[in-house]
Amino acid sequence: MRAPIGHFDTAVPAPDCLDELTRPVADAVRHWSGSVPADRIVWVDTDPQWADTAVFVEHYGRELLEQSANCVVVAGRRGGETTLAGCVVLSTTRVDVNGVVRRQLGVRKASFAAMDTAVGETGMEYGGITPIGLPAAWPVLVDSRLVDLPWVLVGSGRRRGKLLVPGKAFAELPGAVVLEGLGM
Repeated sequence: MRAPIGHFDTAVPAPDCLDELTRPVADAVRHWSGSVPADRIVWVDTDPQWADTAVFVEHYGRELLEQSANCVVVAGRRGGETTLAGCVVLSTTRVDVNGVVRRQLGVRKASFAAMDTAVGETGMEYGGITPIGLPAAWPVLVDSRLVDLPWVLVGSGRRRGKLLVPGKAFAELPGAVVLEGLGM
């Protein structure tokens, strides 16, 4: 199979390579439901040495810069309670943690979750966290610009490999809330 975007040597429908994914991501692909069929989610092999965005797009295709997304874990606090959420934005933007995220979660304070919390709670590798397979109870905040893209490159749960996902699939993830201005 040829990757729909980018220049990757290996591209495989995600349901055909579950061993390449972390358990939560593989489970999410295995139990996928929505208007986008699971086999339209494509796993591509990438070398972790090219992980830095500038180097990545030079190696795998400049067009990926405008079609890549980052998923970060945010912790919101209010009255001793902590709420964790996934936030997915274009890689050319940053998450509006103190504005959009704080208001959406209804918390007094929001910040990026500590690395050990993000990794421990998601079951994914740091630097490879993806919205596909996040804990079911979490809200998944999605920048509205992503859902209109034909394809979005996002983490696969591991540092090695990425997923190519039709943009509209992000709006159908469990707990998904599509927000204007999430990425600024």
